[in-house]
Amino acid sequence: MRVLLWYWGRRGGGAQFALCLARGLMARADTALALSVSREGDLAAGFQALGVPCDLVATYRSAPGFLLGFGRVRGLGRRLARQARHFGADVVLSAMPHLWTPLVAPALRRAGIPFVPILHDALPHPGDPAFAWNWRLRRELAAARGAVVLSGAVEAVIRARAPDLPLFRLPLGAHLPGKVPAEAARSHDFLFFGRIRAYKGLDLLRDAFARLRLTHPAATLRVVGQGNIAAVAPGLAALPGVTVEQRWVADEAIPALIASAHAVVLPYREASQSGVLPIALACGVPVVATPVGGLAEQLRDGETGLLAATATAPDLAAAMARLLDPALRARLADGARQQGATLMDWDAQAETLLAGIRPWLRPT
Repeated sequence: MRVLLWYWGRRGGGAQFALCLARGLMARADTALALSVSREGDLAAGFQALGVPCDLVATYRSAPGFLLGFGRVRGLGRRLARQARHFGADVVLSAMPHLWTPLVAPALRRAGIPFVPILHDALPHPGDPAFAWNWRLRRELAAARGAVVLSGAVEAVIRARAPDLPLFRLPLGAHLPGKVPAEAARSHDFLFFGRIRAYKGLDLLRDAFARLRLTHPAATLRVVGQGNIAAVAPGLAALPGVTVEQRWVADEAIPALIASAHAVVLPYREASQSGVLPIALACGVPVVATPVGGLAEQLRDGETGLLAATATAPDLAAAMARLLDPALRARLADGARQQGATLMDWDAQAETLLAGIRPWLRPT
């Protein structure tokens, strides 16, 4: 199969996901790979270093750049279709939607080139910007030959919106930016890592941790991520035992950060799925999470971590308290490490993905 992998994002988990998937695809003897990636992306050099045909596309780095770039979008659609035809692509696979995807993807459909998006989300996260969300998703689905989803939670929404569109569910792998760290000193009991957003339930974590400290006064929590903690969880930073670091974490520093904790906590109020969760498992770090959306699918309760009974502060605190038991934590860490090894196998991930979408690409 000849695959043109399209990713115009800049940074973060989406970039790592696309790069890991590219490596898995190019490792297959039965697959030829080409790339269309953003020139402004932090991992542009990493994509180029793969040694496959790679078109670096000028996108944007700022809101003004986004607006000024609209004049180039139609030409970019023709450029992507031209690259696909020249490469002889059997499919253009979008690793993650971009704000320009709904404007560009129709050009592929008009050119008769199969387009398959990997859909990480089906709905805007509560509290996140949702400008023209329904219009963008509708355009993307209308241009698609089929779509790949990463959780049952996303699949249910997409099936309701596009009942005739073929869907394939691919469990999210561990897009680990670097090697699994060796056994490290654990500086905190719990770590929350990721962009600080309202839907991630940091206010719920605040209340749960305050409860936990009543019975476990030595418990510690580290919160690391870019965003305004005071806006989403006022008072969290002032709690005893809590360390808050409002900053962006470079990709190469993520494994060591994850490995610095005894457990990762995901107190989300809503979730399509989590990219942090498989990374934690790959690092041998168990996870405690609320049972919302795709988290309940990703986490094997009692094997690789613990699911709170409900997404409430008392139940989250109770699950966190259980994870303070060293014997249970060690058993869950072993389970996490075993599942994490599977999630890091991107060759297998690529094989599963191609097997899932291949039936859609036969001539109709």
